[in-house]
Amino acid sequence: MADDMAGKTASTPGPVTLTVCLTCRREGADPEAARPGAILHAALEEAGMPEGVRLRGVECLSSCKRGCAVALIGGTERWTYVYGDLDPDQHVPEILEGAAAYAATADGVVPWRERPQTFRKQSVARIPPAKFFSEE
Repeated sequence: MADDMAGKTASTPGPVTLTVCLTCRREGADPEAARPGAILHAALEEAGMPEGVRLRGVECLSSCKRGCAVALIGGTERWTYVYGDLDPDQHVPEILEGAAAYAATADGVVPWRERPQTFRKQSVARIPPAKFFSEE
């Protein structure tokens, strides 16, 4: 019974995309000010992506109560992760560290203790890969 693909090796992992919600804002934030999600995207773009990771902005990740939010997506054989409550002034180095660790996996599962603190504490969702391994 393979309920989880942790520990399994994917044959060829797909490309990794760090998706940032551009419309995210924190509760109580000035609605006329620049959106923190757009600020986070710009900060990540300026910092540069780790090898094998591309950056993409989207209009909404439907994680409004947990904004700023990002998603790490890695093709059909990796788990997808959504992280929230991110701060563009504090979390850029940890996001980049976490994205690099994720890209280095075949299945998207970075051991918990090896994840940046932000990714340990601020996970919103873990979504199974499209090509979910099962016993055949």
